[in-house]
Amino acid sequence: MNEREWLQEKRAERIIRNLSKNCMNGHYFASARDAVPEILRHIPGGSVVGLGDSLTLQQTGIIAALEKGDYHLLNPWAEQDGERKVEMQRRIFTADVFVAGTNAITLEGELINMDGRGNRVAAMIFGPKKVLVVAGTNKIVPDREEGFRRIREIAGPANAQRHRWFPKDMQPPCATTGFCSDCKPPATICCALTVIRGQRVDKDRIHVFLIAEELGL
Repeated sequence: MNEREWLQEKRAERIIRNLSKNCMNGHYFASARDAVPEILRHIPGGSVVGLGDSLTLQQTGIIAALEKGDYHLLNPWAEQDGERKVEMQRRIFTADVFVAGTNAITLEGELINMDGRGNRVAAMIFGPKKVLVVAGTNKIVPDREEGFRRIREIAGPANAQRHRWFPKDMQPPCATTGFCSDCKPPATICCALTVIRGQRVDKDRIHVFLIAEELGL
């Protein structure tokens, strides 16, 4: 183990301790290859599984594994029809398991996220019986303010560029400039900012899987 790997592991250990204090669960893996089988073990066969829009889930191979498994998969991002996509997003609120990424996670074990429609953060907060959050260690930030900064400077512009199929009147400026200009609706993907500090009940609901790789945006 080199110095960088040691540091990542120590940061992950602190986050996992704090997730536990916040009535959530943390897991740490050296690679996506190690993490994916463990993530799948948290999803019983036959489950209805909803997906949040996440580049991390694509990069790790989780989506491909779910497509091959014994699950009823709700993947709105594979749906071309707009109305059917929104209907599937609503159906996810009653799913057995919701799998998503996160924009940032603090050393205090808090999940920081910004959404355009809000379906992802809403499902993380309430609805699905279990929530599995997958994140590379590049998403780790010291505190909330750094999490907000990461969204403004990295995740927001990068995701706007990734979704550049938006109609022209709804295209966020950062998709072109690469910099946040505090744009307003409807030309923004930054509508719902959430901080999940923890769970009051059902301590087994949220599981965070930290992977020692640079994943997502």
